Amino acid sequence: MSRIETRFKELKEAGRKGLVTFVTAGDPSLQGSNDVLNILPEAGADFIEIGMPFSDPMADGPAIQASSLRALENGMTVQGTLDLAKTLRSNHADTPIVLMGYYNPIYKYGREVFITAASESGVDGLIIVDLPPEEDHEIRPMAEKLGIDIIRLITPTTVGTRLDKVLAGASGFLYYVSITGVTGTKSANIDEIAKHMEVIKSKTDLPVAVGFGIKTPEDAANMSKVCDGVIVGSAIVQTMSENKDNPEMPQMVSEQVKALAKAI
Repeated sequence: MSRIETRFKELKEAGRKGLVTFVTAGDPSLQGSNDVLNILPEAGADFIEIGMPFSDPMADGPAIQASSLRALENGMTVQGTLDLAKTLRSNHADTPIVLMGYYNPIYKYGREVFITAASESGVDGLIIVDLPPEEDHEIRPMAEKLGIDIIRLITPTTVGTRLDKVLAGASGFLYYVSITGVTGTKSANIDEIAKHMEVIKSKTDLPVAVGFGIKTPEDAANMSKVCDGVIVGSAIVQTMSENKDNPEMPQMVSEQVKALAKAI
């Protein structure tokens, strides 16, 4: 089994839900993002998403947009993101690593070169926000050959034949976007998500992790009742931004993640 499959199996056997944490590569500094990434597993993160900075992150809200721009100003690149993943993998052999971002930087870097480099860096999955199922033949066959999961996004409006299309070829887990909007803004309607989750679960055995709008331990605890994992990004990125000049910033993030992990 892949690291993603293994981790979800372990969580299920333990009766727990998974915590997925997001950090933008290179934000608030090259060293700062590296320091935070490498404390996350001990703090309770079950999966780690590393954001690949992009100049036009259209699905992201203000906090992650700003983090992406700061990272680019700091000189972060696709190669730099892969290097961060490689360092994280060397320090944490079993923690699943997922890269999340947009297709333009991957296309510019070179699709085959990117997939090969991602595999060599220990990456387990890819979430490419703006690459729909109709177009992911651009990279999915290469990724599957090297054991990298293509994690698909599902939204509250993904229903009927569209849901079937999204599920076809998905692997690893499903990323459920809990709101119709951008990251870190509105709060989700848990009752509506629970209804949709029943439909999704009737069609696939893949675990489902819910993201967007989950900020506090209370948010995480409530959402964990209807899914297999919760994803927290903007709240962590905001903590890093607000404390970027504080040498205790990594420890502050660690405490934040511990509270989230305890809540679920």
